[in-house]
Amino acid sequence: MSTTSLRKDHALIEKVLKSMWSTIPLLKSGTTIPEPILNQVIDFSINFTDVCHHGKEENSLFPELEKKGMPRNSGPIAVMLMEHEVTRKIATRMDASSKIYLQSGDATQLITDMQEYINHVVQHLWKENNRLFEMAEMALRNDVDQVNKSLQEVEDVKLKEIGKKREDYEKFADEFAKQFPPQE
Repeated sequence: MSTTSLRKDHALIEKVLKSMWSTIPLLKSGTTIPEPILNQVIDFSINFTDVCHHGKEENSLFPELEKKGMPRNSGPIAVMLMEHEVTRKIATRMDASSKIYLQSGDATQLITDMQEYINHVVQHLWKENNRLFEMAEMALRNDVDQVNKSLQEVEDVKLKEIGKKREDYEKFADEFAKQFPPQE
């Protein structure tokens, strides 16, 4: 499938989002989330979710879909690009509110930003998994190898820019899930 790499990213992002959700009641009750963990959550949200994953979509998948006739300035691609911008804005706010929390201990804005981020990204991933990726599979069914190669190249470049490996983010997601198990 031409979206296998992106679906794998989504599973990793969802794992982190579920553990983020588990931190919210703790923050509300006054439990301190350690700075190194919070910083890794922010790093994951900004660098893995946005720079790496959205980079793969914006620099590989979407251009491939455009070649097949899907317009960039309307329809699904335009919606996804707009939602990527919203994700960036919320992540930037969450980064700022995490710094305020770490300095002051006041988690009010951080909780609000985390809830908004999680809710937005969960809905966004659902749209991609159940709408966009289905369309992409049909449109790109004859170009699977080329698309997969392109997605991997973009991931390699983006992770090199960030200075991390995919395994670093996978390891963080596993450790975060152990420390803050998802609430079922």
